[in-house]
Amino acid sequence: MLWSLLLLPLALLGYLARRRSVTRYAVRFTGVPGLKLAAAAVPRWRRHLPAALALAALAALGLALAKPQRTSAVAVDRATIVVVTDHSRSMLATDVGPDRLTAAKDAAHTFLRQLPAGVEVGVVTFADAPDQVLAPTRSRNEVGAVIDQQEANGATATGDALQTALDLVRRSGRRGHRPPAAIVLLSDGATTTGVDPVGVAKVARGEHIPIYTISLGTGAGLVPSPGLGAPIVVQPDPALLRKIADTSGGRAFAAQDSGRLSAIYRSLGSRLGQRKVRHETTAAFAVGGLVLLLAAAASSVRWVGRLP
Repeated sequence: MLWSLLLLPLALLGYLARRRSVTRYAVRFTGVPGLKLAAAAVPRWRRHLPAALALAALAALGLALAKPQRTSAVAVDRATIVVVTDHSRSMLATDVGPDRLTAAKDAAHTFLRQLPAGVEVGVVTFADAPDQVLAPTRSRNEVGAVIDQQEANGATATGDALQTALDLVRRSGRRGHRPPAAIVLLSDGATTTGVDPVGVAKVARGEHIPIYTISLGTGAGLVPSPGLGAPIVVQPDPALLRKIADTSGGRAFAAQDSGRLSAIYRSLGSRLGQRKVRHETTAAFAVGGLVLLLAAAASSVRWVGRLP
């Protein structure tokens, strides 16, 4: 329907051609002073105003035929989000101040504050295995309490934790109707035990449950040695987390400081707590076109009248 707008230049050319023909066949009138008394002089711009309004009206009506739409973000009525947090021993590293685990807890609370009240949030915390599991709930106090109870220790069983989160999402539906869902995973290290997390991500993609991953830490992270040896370097594994996100249809993030981590969680809170809704605006363009047509007709009668 937008191709109809190509008629506007043709209409403009027709109008200009008509104006030239009127000038060409004008009758000479010698009594100019008398003519001025009989009909007031019309400013040049007023002569063209009705045609300009008519062309604008045609443009608005042409756009209305194309059924234009606008997109707006509205808060979701129901959704399920499971936050999966790593509290393995590597989270003791202080390269993200004051330490990785404290920064992760603070950022998780920031995330909760960004979510609409209608979103249900579950939690899975893990190290060697998933150790604390909270089913999706609207109680932010319960979620915050589980997050605050974490202590850094143990290995990293990312795949087992994701599988537990996936099971929570599956059980969140009522009478076979599951609300939109997503999983947010924060980890600072490579998977060292348990099932393959990429395989779990493939299953999540098949069930339309994206996994958003956040890689926390820098290559300079150190944790004390269990013995008397030198500190152990603990580097994040952003490549694995990116693969998990890409496989599931989610998105990967990387945070090397607490400020960046909070910003990521804040962005995720806004993203997952809203949905895009399209609204058709055809009526607005149609009404605008009709108003312009009426204005063109009124101005033509008022300002571009002719002598009898």
